[in-house]
Amino acid sequence: MRGDRANSLKLKIGFLLARNFTLSAFSLFVDTLRLGSDQRDNSGRIACDWLVMSADKHFVTSSSGVPVPPNASLKPPAEFDYIVVVGGRINEKVEALDSAAVSYVVNAARAGVPVIGLCTGSFILAEAGLLQGKKACVSWLHHGEFRERFPDISVTSHELFVEDGNVITCAGGSSAADLAAFLLNRHVGEFAEKNALEILQIARRRDANEMQPRNPIGQGSIDDARVEKALLTMEQHIEDLLDIEDIASQSGLSRRQLERSFRAAIGTSPASAYLIVRLDAAMRLVKTTKIPLAEIAIRAGFQNSSHFIRKFRERFEAPPATVRKNIKLRGLSG
Repeated sequence: MRGDRANSLKLKIGFLLARNFTLSAFSLFVDTLRLGSDQRDNSGRIACDWLVMSADKHFVTSSSGVPVPPNASLKPPAEFDYIVVVGGRINEKVEALDSAAVSYVVNAARAGVPVIGLCTGSFILAEAGLLQGKKACVSWLHHGEFRERFPDISVTSHELFVEDGNVITCAGGSSAADLAAFLLNRHVGEFAEKNALEILQIARRRDANEMQPRNPIGQGSIDDARVEKALLTMEQHIEDLLDIEDIASQSGLSRRQLERSFRAAIGTSPASAYLIVRLDAAMRLVKTTKIPLAEIAIRAGFQNSSHFIRKFRERFEAPPATVRKNIKLRGLSG
């Protein structure tokens, strides 16, 4: 523990909120700290403390439109056990963090203070050069964009969070509570973690390497983690198609074992599931972008447009041009 803090204080965290940050990830993280800091629901800052910092102390508006006021300037990094960068909506025209905050995070890491990229905070850390030579964790939703922006950085969306040296990256969402509970257990004790999770109505803390919950081909959960991992791998390799043998190997199975597991878990073959994943991705592009259909075919892993259109029609009972035309007509009529 750094500095001359009271003996009871075991964990202190400084937060930096990006523009359009994800409110749920921040609130879950900080509320887990709050509930683990004191007994029951008394909210005393006994074992833990935290500050929301900013260079200018202006309100920071979350992606949901809720503004949060910082309550401190940029304090010396050595006062904290961790600096948490809370990311949010990406592809904005403005910088997620101002230059002073980015420099602060870089200097904190250089000084040996662990930094955490929460939600798309991983993008901010990568842009700042703090993930070079490290493994990053992002949400399955942002995996493709992270690979495109930072092709030299190893990235996973098969895990909830990854600790690599003095950098932790977390997928966000409910896994923010898992990471905060993990830190409570490490610095305060199991009793603090237990108190926080029970009050939050969370049955248990998930381990860092547990799968992110995601079923790309339908609703509901999948009981076989190997099938779940294989489906996520498919989703991450839509344009650059993988052989089923490679997917099986990455899931720790032979092709025959993968075939049996898919049949038992979701009632179809890996190849059929892969086709569904690709066509559903194509449908999203047809509906939400103006990308030419020929390019969408390529992005969905099809070598020619005619094959793409035929498979698209088989799945959705209409060719992609008709789907796009109907969306445009509904927009005009509305």
